[in-house]
Amino acid sequence: MAIYTLPELPYDYAALEPVINPQIIELHHDKHHAAYVKGANDTLEQLDEARDKGAWGAINGLHKSLAFHLSGHVLHSIYWHNMTGDNGGGEPLAADGAGDLADAITESFGSFAGFKAQLTKAAATTQGSGWGVLAYEPLSGRLIVEQVYDHQGNVGQGSVPILVFDAWEHAFYLQYKNQKVDFIEAMWRVVNWQDVARRYAAAKERDDVLLLAP
Repeated sequence: MAIYTLPELPYDYAALEPVINPQIIELHHDKHHAAYVKGANDTLEQLDEARDKGAWGAINGLHKSLAFHLSGHVLHSIYWHNMTGDNGGGEPLAADGAGDLADAITESFGSFAGFKAQLTKAAATTQGSGWGVLAYEPLSGRLIVEQVYDHQGNVGQGSVPILVFDAWEHAFYLQYKNQKVDFIEAMWRVVNWQDVARRYAAAKERDDVLLLAP
């Protein structure tokens, strides 16, 4: 039985036009995201088999495969809900229930403009394939921007992603060609700040168990 399943899109393929065309959404969700889900499930089966056979030499590579596919599944699951075609974009507003998020952005980055510039740069300059991520860092209680290479790496341990920009070529190339920066700039027009605010609130509610004394 599969452990991980592909979530349904919260909108139809055309909902994010003109920022992202329907063909990209369909391929990205139904093919690319689905492949990460299948990869995670397949790797779990391979790990079970390797343990049963005592094939410990295969474990390291399988662990890397699981981390790659599972991280891809998690990040994409956040990505779809981080976007909306209905009144997306702009800035997080108290009137929309995002006042705490707006305050946290100002406290952590000095201003919304400073935050926007930093996340845009992080997503646009990720070497090769990767993501720009706004995350809640529980030790400081602040928001940080991270670059995620492929689906892993260069992130704070225990940080919780609440807004993710997919900068892999499959996310934009059919429409934006090699103009990744144009795609990242356009993405700001469909950010679902209500979803980001909910994720921020939920992240703050998590108990900080990272440095609990024994």
